[in-house]
Amino acid sequence: MLDKLKALCELNGTSGDESRVREYIKDHITADEVFTDNLGNLIVFKKGKRSPKNKIMFAAHMDEVGFIVTHISDNGFISFGAVGGIDPSVVLGRSFVLESGAYGVVGTKAIHQQSADERRSIPDFSEMYLDIGAYSAKEAEKLAPLGSRAYFDTDFFEFGDGYVKGKAIDDRLGCLVLMEMINGEPEYDAWYAFTVQEEIGTRGAKAAAFTIAPDIAFVLESTTACDIAGVSGAKTVCRLGKGAVVSYMDRSTIYDRKLYDLAFETAKANCIPVQTKTLVAGGNDSGAIHISSGGVRTCAISVPCRYLHSPSCVIKYDDFLAVNALAQKMLSAAANL
Repeated sequence: MLDKLKALCELNGTSGDESRVREYIKDHITADEVFTDNLGNLIVFKKGKRSPKNKIMFAAHMDEVGFIVTHISDNGFISFGAVGGIDPSVVLGRSFVLESGAYGVVGTKAIHQQSADERRSIPDFSEMYLDIGAYSAKEAEKLAPLGSRAYFDTDFFEFGDGYVKGKAIDDRLGCLVLMEMINGEPEYDAWYAFTVQEEIGTRGAKAAAFTIAPDIAFVLESTTACDIAGVSGAKTVCRLGKGAVVSYMDRSTIYDRKLYDLAFETAKANCIPVQTKTLVAGGNDSGAIHISSGGVRTCAISVPCRYLHSPSCVIKYDDFLAVNALAQKMLSAAANL
């Protein structure tokens, strides 16, 4: 499945700009019903061997963090804003590809021209620019009109003992799990939502949950792992190599306790490595889904990921396999709760 994950991650699709991802998914699944709603969510129904007592939805978001062109100077340098939550420190000096296919690099004032105070701080986006080698605003506008998108330009590769690095692992990984479930032979009927605009406020998930009106929802995600040098104890949040992450609470959701317990019971019964977060942090599409309509019992199953929202997201492949296995088992486990 690593080749499939690579193909998904290498697609470009910031929030509100998910069409390439959506079309790829449509072309690579076989289902009983497939449609796109007015917001751009891809809604899929796959009939299983049996019909469940509960209507079940699985969700993963198609969008990634990225950038949008906001201004072009007279000499062709491009100002940009972030689409989604991005730390400016992971942007400076990086290479980018524009929606038009043109390439560029992100720059700022040279260090020998900075004041002492400037050298001690990281410049914010207003102090950076995208250099695409243009010599005038007119030339730059041909390749980067206002409102067009820019994406991290980075390689996808394996390294170390089963580690994987790439952009947009959040949440193309979740999309791939849904695709594998749809293309398999599921035990029960289920709905699948490939959502838009998660990174700017879980907007697509709100519409998708209203359309599907599930009783139970599982959100497949990536979540921040801080198991790095200089961090210890609860602040590590979760660890690579320890399996799927099932959350009890984050900044937008208190998860259904029975589903939380069921996930751990199911993982144990099937020898699937599983862990939980040691800190209440982050959020995902669950925040919109669980309060949709009359309320939806919700569970998040995530892959631990270092350096989230950067061009160098890092996961361990075995954790991805654990999430894939647990998601498929949870469909049957929750069907008749």
